[in-house]
Amino acid sequence: MDNRKFCLDLTGKDIEKWCLDKGYPKFRAGQIHKWLSSGVIKTEEMTNIPQAMRDELEKDFSFGSMNVIHEFVSQIDGTVKLVYSLWDGNIIESVVMRYKTGLSICISSQAGCKMGCTFCASAHAGFGRSLTAGEMLGQVLLSQRHMNEKIRSVVVMGIGEPFDNFDNLLGFIGMLTDPEGPGLGARHITVSTCGLIPRIKEFTALKSQVNLAISLHAPNDELRKELMPVPAHYALRDLMDACREYTKVTGRRITFEYSLFDEVNDTIACADQLQKLLKGMNCHVNLIAANEFDGSPYKRCRKKRIEVFRNALEQRGINATLRREMGSDIMAACGQLRRGIEQGDKGK
Repeated sequence: MDNRKFCLDLTGKDIEKWCLDKGYPKFRAGQIHKWLSSGVIKTEEMTNIPQAMRDELEKDFSFGSMNVIHEFVSQIDGTVKLVYSLWDGNIIESVVMRYKTGLSICISSQAGCKMGCTFCASAHAGFGRSLTAGEMLGQVLLSQRHMNEKIRSVVVMGIGEPFDNFDNLLGFIGMLTDPEGPGLGARHITVSTCGLIPRIKEFTALKSQVNLAISLHAPNDELRKELMPVPAHYALRDLMDACREYTKVTGRRITFEYSLFDEVNDTIACADQLQKLLKGMNCHVNLIAANEFDGSPYKRCRKKRIEVFRNALEQRGINATLRREMGSDIMAACGQLRRGIEQGDKGK
């Protein structure tokens, strides 16, 4: 087992302290931090760092322990799925998508997921562990370097429940927004949670400018318990109270993710219930044409039913749009990410 700290888990202050302890001048810390912030995690590429210093870095910290082992490119829209191996054998996936505004990346927060949502392929892959802040950051920086193009926005919506890895999530956000590091603006980051109320309240108290999305998927407790057994331990009434408090404290609009399953949660009755649930809230509903996978008990919602449901929401005063699906042919679309490599399914 490698007990050395992963290099991307080092903050600027961590590197400064290491340099001080080793007797190196402070400017060396800035050089190392700049290399790491650009996604360089192999010391031999740090060409302005003396060899002896690089040897000491290698001795004290883990470099090169996060690598792209597979790349899949969608023939439909050019979306790229990158599969990363970690030092302990865990495998995670990140998805890079191109929009008019530039590249956006969907990263994982855990290797596997404990939430048990019945419609999500990731839930069926088992749980490995939570990722460190540096492993989350690595997905952004290494993917950016792999693509040879700056990533403009980040969504934490891949494998795992971010709020089940709360401290590392906050550490990741802090490092990603560090003006001395990557310097990505907080408003270009979105975090999606299935609705862990205590963590939503903690997140609200931070008054962060990071965008918050809630995976809702059901307009009543009974159906939500069927679709999302772990998150459904929290009553929807209490979840909505926490969401309203978030919009009040931060002044920011909240997004509700709502995957549509054919003849399950796409009825007019569901639209009525959703309208009552969200009434008066500063929010937006992001409808998702749910994706099927082997073993899924649900069917993809038909286009006609999607249109009828969206129109029903708009008629009830709810701002709703249908999310553009990307990367479905490489198992990179919503609900499809999983540790398929471990199962011999290489994403195809």
